[in-house]
Amino acid sequence: MTPFLQQLVLGLLLGGLYGLAAAGLSLVFGVLKVLNVAHGQLIMLGGYGAFWLFALRGLDPFASLAVVIPAALVAGVILYWALFGWVVRAPEETRVKNSLLVGFGLALALEAAAVRLFTADERSITTGYAGAVLSIGGLAVPVVRLASLALALLLIGGLHLALARWRWGRAIRATAEDWEAALLTGIDVRRAYLLAFALGTALAGAAGTLVSVGYSISPSIGLEWTLKALVVVVLAGLGSMLGTFVGGLVLGLAEAVSAAAFGGPYREVVGLVVFFVVLVARPRGLFVR
Repeated sequence: MTPFLQQLVLGLLLGGLYGLAAAGLSLVFGVLKVLNVAHGQLIMLGGYGAFWLFALRGLDPFASLAVVIPAALVAGVILYWALFGWVVRAPEETRVKNSLLVGFGLALALEAAAVRLFTADERSITTGYAGAVLSIGGLAVPVVRLASLALALLLIGGLHLALARWRWGRAIRATAEDWEAALLTGIDVRRAYLLAFALGTALAGAAGTLVSVGYSISPSIGLEWTLKALVVVVLAGLGSMLGTFVGGLVLGLAEAVSAAAFGGPYREVVGLVVFFVVLVARPRGLFVR
């Protein structure tokens, strides 16, 4: 029984990162109605940012969030003005199609650039506390992954509060619900789009930083993390950052159960199964009424 519970604990810890990774994708899709399939590549770049800050400057990976998040925010602004701003100027019914074309091109370009700059080798950050564990009821809980889960929850909780109480947060929510009505009330919809995309990119950078601490990164992980984030968005539905976090935990636990019951190779299959089942049974997501 203990090995099974151990798998559940590890699945829960990984699920927190799934939730953080999906939060950015959910925010961008919910507000702009564009699907950024290069989201996983942005996560990958966030991981490399933390890795090189640690390798070259000795900056603790958790502390590097203070550098990676603002850098990713700026990168999001640049990407919006250079690429996705043109997509949202088109009629809303064409945005998903156009964003897929732009996103695929961006994903290929970022992955190729990462291979050229960083090589295709897997890398991870090994700190002095990397092997530290907490023993709870006979279960070994990695301290690094537990801290990553806590930070993921803190970031998503902070975003949830910002969207609820910050003036521009409320503007972003209004734009997501009905951009035409928001425009009529005097909201600068274009700025709301820009802020939402920049915040989504910042969350991707934060997720990449936490991935680089407890797991490995390489230029090829982008597609995997895009798919994980997409599964969580479908699972949770749009409209709730905290719901997205819970959706990530559910996916992590589902993968852990399948790995414990059927073996590691089936771990990746369960995400696709969950994706199609929820898409058919609850197209709007489990946490949307």
